[in-house]
Amino acid sequence: VLSFIIFICYIASLAASFMMAPLLEFLLALFLFFAYASKLNEKFKGVHWPLADFLRCVTAAIIYFAISIAAVSKYNDGASKAAGVFGFAATIVFAIDFYITFNDLVTFLKQGSSDSPEGRKTE
Repeated sequence: VLSFIIFICYIASLAASFMMAPLLEFLLALFLFFAYASKLNEKFKGVHWPLADFLRCVTAAIIYFAISIAAVSKYNDGASKAAGVFGFAATIVFAIDFYITFNDLVTFLKQGSSDSPEGRKTE
């Protein structure tokens, strides 16, 4: 939701060149939401879903931080300032999500490393 709000703010501002980043992030978040909701993560075991979510969070936090600084410092209209403020809030939200996802990723990788030696022992 926050990415969509930022996208709308960038469309209405002079900083419309930054609108692609929130749009892509919104679409990626929507895709992962539907993938988890429809249990695609259980059907497609070849994709490392926690790693994909982790990389999405890291890149989103970095990109939102960078474009928020540019929007707040370079443009003077209200919509650009609002998009920058919402971008800083999104940076914090994605950093928190990054931390939570990192813990899930570590648990996922520990499960994968503990499963493979057991499989070798039985063979």
